[in-house]
Amino acid sequence: MPAYWLEATVVILGLILLLIEAFGKSTSRELVRRISIGGLAFTLVPLYFAVAPSAENAELARFYIYDQWAAFFKLLAIVATILVLLMAYDYRKVLNQFTEEPGTEHGTGEFYALPVFACAGMMWMASARDLVSIFVSLELVTITFYILVAYMRRQVGSLEAGVKYLILGALSTGFLVYGIAWIYGVTQSTNLAEIGVAISDPESALAANPSPLFFGLSLMLLSLAFKIGAVPMHLWIPDVYQGAPTPITAFLSVGSKAAGFIVALRVLEPFFNSEITRNQTTLIVLVMAGLTLLVGNLAAIAQTNFKRLLAYSSIAHAGFLLLAVAAWHPADSGSLSSHQVVSLYLATYLVITIGAFFVLVVVRDSENSDEISAFDGLGQRNPSLAVCATVLLSALAGLPLTAGFIGKFFAFQLAISSAAANQILWLGVGIGFIGVAASFYYYLKVIRAIYWREPANTEEIPVPRISRVVILTLTALTILFGFWPNPILWVIGG
Repeated sequence: MPAYWLEATVVILGLILLLIEAFGKSTSRELVRRISIGGLAFTLVPLYFAVAPSAENAELARFYIYDQWAAFFKLLAIVATILVLLMAYDYRKVLNQFTEEPGTEHGTGEFYALPVFACAGMMWMASARDLVSIFVSLELVTITFYILVAYMRRQVGSLEAGVKYLILGALSTGFLVYGIAWIYGVTQSTNLAEIGVAISDPESALAANPSPLFFGLSLMLLSLAFKIGAVPMHLWIPDVYQGAPTPITAFLSVGSKAAGFIVALRVLEPFFNSEITRNQTTLIVLVMAGLTLLVGNLAAIAQTNFKRLLAYSSIAHAGFLLLAVAAWHPADSGSLSSHQVVSLYLATYLVITIGAFFVLVVVRDSENSDEISAFDGLGQRNPSLAVCATVLLSALAGLPLTAGFIGKFFAFQLAISSAAANQILWLGVGIGFIGVAASFYYYLKVIRAIYWREPANTEEIPVPRISRVVILTLTALTILFGFWPNPILWVIGG
């Protein structure tokens, strides 16, 4: 089956869910939940058998590519969406407080349908090879999140988060459109392959004066920084993460970030592969990486709200990923490429972060609070949940023998190996080590609350069945990938 039918299937699934929500009975919300999860799980089957569009369809091939990286990031998008929808199932008690009829599930069907459309946009982003298709797919994802972030419209925090996301999202869209127009003006093309050819010609006018090209690239990177949560377009993240429904926060943290990075890799690839633009591109990305690492890790130290802590943690992880991108390394037989390192990092990050958000949903449901203080005495109130939370937080910090260490290890390894040819990368490596040291402090602050603080309430925290299964599974994978990352390496071809 041609790969583009995957996106079409997911869009059709989303439309079916909206029709059920609109015309079904009040009891149809359970059906919407099950069809959304089951439909996406079914999509994993044709994903395995999908093939690139035929060479006869040259016009589509100009905009759409299906390669190893597209397949991998489509897989990440589907898995992330399924996990988010499972999280939403246990989050419905909180969600129902802010519906049109509080205490009921009336009008909540869209909450399970809209992530499906976001998934379709992310899948298309993974295959976009033209600046126009990148823009369209990116906007599909962004517009969907406009609604989801402000979904709890009776809550002031959610509305505030939605407004901030809308304003900065519109600003980033403006940067993207203007950047695309500028690059088109200097290269006469929006196709990334043709742009690569245009900027690689040493006899061209661009070689003599590449400044207009870098101006356009900088505008596009500002827009992509909004999607991946990097400086200077990070200002929305703490407030939006805190105000949005927790499943949507998790979705922004993993799904949106992964989709943003595959686009960034495709956009930057021709610039890194050209001798004319390589050094300047490295400098731009490295500056973004260094600032993102510093802002994310240092700002997280002072946080008392767990969702805001994870927000700044998300910014910090974007910095580590950008460091791997700045240390650009094409695929060869000797070591992992930048594509492979970023893919490995995002895969482990998805497992760990979704697990942490599942723990938060359980604690939030019991304590009605997202504060770190809600974790006080968790070791006494639910020892097994406390152990899982400890493992996941340690992995986010990058503790050895966890999946989080593997991602950071390969990112640093790539940066150090590339620093031999480009000494400025040592600056990024140094800032990265500072970030790692800071992360241990603020993650251990939560672990200290779990085991060393007395709880205000000694009642046991119950864990719903779905959350229990998912948390235990993700915790086990966090430990397994820390010892044996080979399954992920096999998928990404490492």
